[in-house]
Amino acid sequence: MTRKLLLVLLFLMAVEMNAQKGESNFSLGFNYGFGSEFSNRNYMFTNQFYKVQLYYRLKETKHFQYQILVQPEINFAEHQLLNFYFVKPDTPNYQQKRDEFTRLKDIREYVLNCGFLVRKPIGKTCSFYVLGSIGPMITDTETERMSKGFAFADVLAVGFAASYDKFKFDIRPSVRHVSNAGLGSSNAGYNTKNIEFGISCQL
Repeated sequence: MTRKLLLVLLFLMAVEMNAQKGESNFSLGFNYGFGSEFSNRNYMFTNQFYKVQLYYRLKETKHFQYQILVQPEINFAEHQLLNFYFVKPDTPNYQQKRDEFTRLKDIREYVLNCGFLVRKPIGKTCSFYVLGSIGPMITDTETERMSKGFAFADVLAVGFAASYDKFKFDIRPSVRHVSNAGLGSSNAGYNTKNIEFGISCQL
């Protein structure tokens, strides 16, 4: 599904580039980031991730620029239950689950986030922005906090970008919440603080 969506988006980019004689509204980029959970006594969670970023400029005014973006992402995480009392005795096979979940686990997450970005230019080459995004996710590992399979990833970020010619260099602190909206048996989810770095090119 993700591959088909990417092919459609690449086709739309090609049409847009051929149709416009002036400046394109599309940009394509790549981001790398990493982060960890907010301090707590229940669990440890660290992650690093890679994103493809496809931006489309919806509108530009005198003071602001408005963009939408699509972000296919793969996330490599490590998780470990620290407080085994989080798995309560009324949980079926609770002792076995305590033993399993207190072991360090590698987790892969496959995400397709869609976001909305408001950018404020600062001079001719720099800008600040606020970004919110949400999207479906597949996680390949069950933990005490979340069931394996389908979930959602929500991200709120601020960022700073500097431009050179058609290229834009980005730094983006963010907070991220992952949960499955009650679709699985476990839905405590993860909350992480992250930082990411990126480069994009106007097409």
